[in-house]
Amino acid sequence: MNPRSDPARSALLSASETRSLARGLGWYSLALGAAELLAPRTVARAAGLEGSSRALVRLYGLREIACGIGILMSRNPAPYVWARVGGDVLDLATVASQSDGVASEGRGRAIGAVTNLLAVTALDVYTGVTLSADRSADAAEADTERYVTLYSMRTGFPRSAEEMRGAARDFEVPADMRTPEALRPWINGEADVKSR
Repeated sequence: MNPRSDPARSALLSASETRSLARGLGWYSLALGAAELLAPRTVARAAGLEGSSRALVRLYGLREIACGIGILMSRNPAPYVWARVGGDVLDLATVASQSDGVASEGRGRAIGAVTNLLAVTALDVYTGVTLSADRSADAAEADTERYVTLYSMRTGFPRSAEEMRGAARDFEVPADMRTPEALRPWINGEADVKSR
């Protein structure tokens, strides 16, 4: 069954649209990472995290830049999009844990940051699911074609049937592979020669 004709997948984007969306997320990651790296205090204040460590925000910026480069440079951006999802969960946990002790103005910013993070996380998950589905369908099709090419001319025999015909006429069964004397059938008081 072609996954593109599946009615359940009709709401998903086409492969080129999904790639375009992934590229957009890659550029977004680069821009956000650069902002977190170059202006960590401003980013932390905008997220309602005034007491947050600048080193932590810069570390998150490096993560965003790495994900962005991975998405833009890879033939398969799905793992990097899923890395973004993991980073989004980490960002949500950071905002939730550090926004408890801030003033009401900072709390409003934290709520705005959580709302934005949830929206971006949803977009990342959607892109990751769509990329993974496209990749698995394409990979299955490519594997099928490859195996058909590899095994279409194979029979499982080392030589053709004509070459093998009669090759075992002179085969003598080794003694250790013969039926033991005590288990051989007896015909007219003698062991059956055929069962050897």
